[in-house]
Amino acid sequence: MTSPTVLVAGASRTIGRAIAEEFLRRGWQVIGTVRDPARRTELHDLADRSDGRLEIEQLDVTRDDHPAALSERLAGRELDVLFVNAGTNSNDQTPIAQVPVADFTKVMVTNALGPMRVIEALAGLVSPAGLIGAMSSGQASITGNTKGSHELYRGSKAALNMFMRGYAARQPEGTSRALVLMAPGWIRTDIGGPDAPFTIDDNIPKVVDVLLAKRERPGLEYLDYEGKTVAW
Repeated sequence: MTSPTVLVAGASRTIGRAIAEEFLRRGWQVIGTVRDPARRTELHDLADRSDGRLEIEQLDVTRDDHPAALSERLAGRELDVLFVNAGTNSNDQTPIAQVPVADFTKVMVTNALGPMRVIEALAGLVSPAGLIGAMSSGQASITGNTKGSHELYRGSKAALNMFMRGYAARQPEGTSRALVLMAPGWIRTDIGGPDAPFTIDDNIPKVVDVLLAKRERPGLEYLDYEGKTVAW
């Protein structure tokens, strides 16, 4: 039997690299994407230790042509999991009306539009029994936003959630596709900052557990790293 295959979009470092590594630990074949394959990243180091089970592909979610080009390069392949991990941030403490248009556009394209373009372009490669997911955030919860701040980031991830719900609603009646929006918890990364309570090692194995379990449940869910439903 061949090993199942996961494509992790946005796997060059930190959370994305850790997700790729966790799937490797579990015996999966992994395709990880980076924006510039010629530039050495943490993913390249992981590939060197993977005995050929990790492939590196180019993908910049902000480029109009990249998702379709990746789909063409992978034509004929079947994916068991497609997971899009894309995220950037700026203007954390800036009220949304004061955010510069250029910063707004960059964050919204990277966090919301780009992931959906990748999903639309690559969905045809995913097994009917497979999973399509994207990295959201607990901060995308409109119900959970009781303190404000991080308005641009929150809005971009909430937009991703809405776009994913639209994608799910557009699927043909009777489609049993499993879809997920993942809230990984507050993790110490460049975006999460040094005060976050969790490390990558704390939460990423749990995230992968949730992804694998979700394959058995069709439809779209918004879940946290413990598999609990997050309020929209």
